[in-house]
Amino acid sequence: MPCGHAARTPVPTGRPPQRPGRDGVTGGAPPDVLAGGGTRTEPAGLDGPPGPCGRESGSGGDAFAPPAAAPAPDPDTDTSRAVEQVLRAYLDERVTEAAGVDPVFAHEVAARVRSLVLRGGKRLRARFAWWGWRAGGGSPGTAEARAALRLGSALELIQACALIHDDVMDGSPLRRGAPTLHVDFADLRAASGTGGDHGGYGRAAAILAGDLALAWADDLAADTGAQCAAQSSLLVQWRRMRQEMVAGQYLDMRAQQGAASPEQALRIALLKTALYTVERPLALGAALAGMDGRDAAALGAAGRCAGVAFQLRDDLLGVFGDPAVTGKPSGEDIRGGKPTYLTAVARARLERSGDTDSLRLLQRAVGEPGLGEEDMRRVRDVLEGSGARGATEAEIDRLVRRGREHLARVPLPASVADAVSGLLGTAVGGPPARSPGHAAASRPESMSFVRGEHT
Repeated sequence: MPCGHAARTPVPTGRPPQRPGRDGVTGGAPPDVLAGGGTRTEPAGLDGPPGPCGRESGSGGDAFAPPAAAPAPDPDTDTSRAVEQVLRAYLDERVTEAAGVDPVFAHEVAARVRSLVLRGGKRLRARFAWWGWRAGGGSPGTAEARAALRLGSALELIQACALIHDDVMDGSPLRRGAPTLHVDFADLRAASGTGGDHGGYGRAAAILAGDLALAWADDLAADTGAQCAAQSSLLVQWRRMRQEMVAGQYLDMRAQQGAASPEQALRIALLKTALYTVERPLALGAALAGMDGRDAAALGAAGRCAGVAFQLRDDLLGVFGDPAVTGKPSGEDIRGGKPTYLTAVARARLERSGDTDSLRLLQRAVGEPGLGEEDMRRVRDVLEGSGARGATEAEIDRLVRRGREHLARVPLPASVADAVSGLLGTAVGGPPARSPGHAAASRPESMSFVRGEHT
C-alpha cells in the first residue's frame, strides 16, 4: 500500500536581481535555475514513479534525474559523483522553488547554500550510507538504489547545516577554500553601502542559511522513496543522529576553555563527530536495506571506533596539519579553546610529571584567540614532548584495530567487506591503496589528510 503519494504541482519560478558573488559562485544562483518566469513542472524520477512511501506535493522528490546527456555513474565505483548528481538536481529544484517564494531570498540565501554544498567535501557521510546499504544487502542497479543516493544527499545537506553553524560559533573565516557564509554575508552587506553591524548581520544570515540546509535535509530524508518499513526504520536513526549532533556540539561548547579530562574529551568526540560522521550514516544505510539487528550492531560498532579515531585524527590535523592542505588555519582549535583529547592527555601527563612550566604555557595558550605563531610552535613542542601526540596516535591505532574486529563479525561478501574496510581506513587517514566510492582518491598520508569535521 502506498504511504501517502501526493500529486506533483507546478513550481513557480522568477528571475532574481543580478548581484555578482565574491567568489563567482556563491553570490548567485546558476542562470539555468533561476532564469525565466512562468511555471516549471518537476521532471520525472530516475527510475519511473516514486516509491510506495513517495513524495509530498512540491517536495522535489522526483527532481533527481540527471540531464539526459549525463550518464549515471556507478555508485560502487564513484559514490561521490553519483550522490552529487542526485544532490545537484535536488538543489536546483529547491533554489527554483525558493525563487517562487522570493527572488532575493533565492539569490542571496538559497543559492549560497547550494554553492557551499556543491563546492567540495569528501562526501564521507554519503559514502558511508551507501556502503551501509550495500552491507545490508542493497544491490546497485535496482530501484532501491535511488533511495540510498537520496539518503546520502540528505546527509550532505545536514552536514552543510552543521558546518555553517559551526563556523558561526567558531568565528572561522574560511570553508572549503572560500569565505565562510557569515563572512560572505557580512561582505555582501558592507558592499551594499548599508550601515550597521555588518558582522552581526552576516552571522544572523548564516544561521538562517544553516536552518534552510537543515530543512532541506529533513525533507529529503523523509522522502527517499523507500518502502514504508525501511523508511520508518531510517527515520528512527535520523532522529537519533540529529539529537546526538546537537548534544555533542553543546558539550563541546560548554567544555571550551575548561579542563576536560581525556575521558570527557572522548565523550565529546563520540557525540560531536563519531556518531554522525560514521556510525549513524552506516546505520542509516543498513536500516534502509533492512539489515539484521545483530549484524547492524556489529557494523555500527565498527563505525563508532572509526568515527572516534576520525575525530582524534582531526584533532591532530588541527595542530600539526598544513593549512594549504586542510583549508583551515593551523592552531585554530588551540586558539578557540577546543576540548580535544590531544590537549586533555597533554594536561594530564604534565600534571603527573610535575612539569609546571609547560602546563602553564598550555593553559595560557588554549583559548587565547590572539596566540602568535611562535607561541603556537611552543605549544606544538609541548604536545610532542609530553607524549600527547604519540598517545593520541596510539589511541587511533587501537580504535582502528577494534573497528576491524567488529567488522570481521559481520557476514559480508568479500567485495563489500573490502570496500567498507577501505572506507573506514580512509576516514581515519589509514592506507587503503584504493578508496571505494571515490574514483580519484589517492593513498591518504597521516598529516596531509583533509580535516574531517570541517569538510
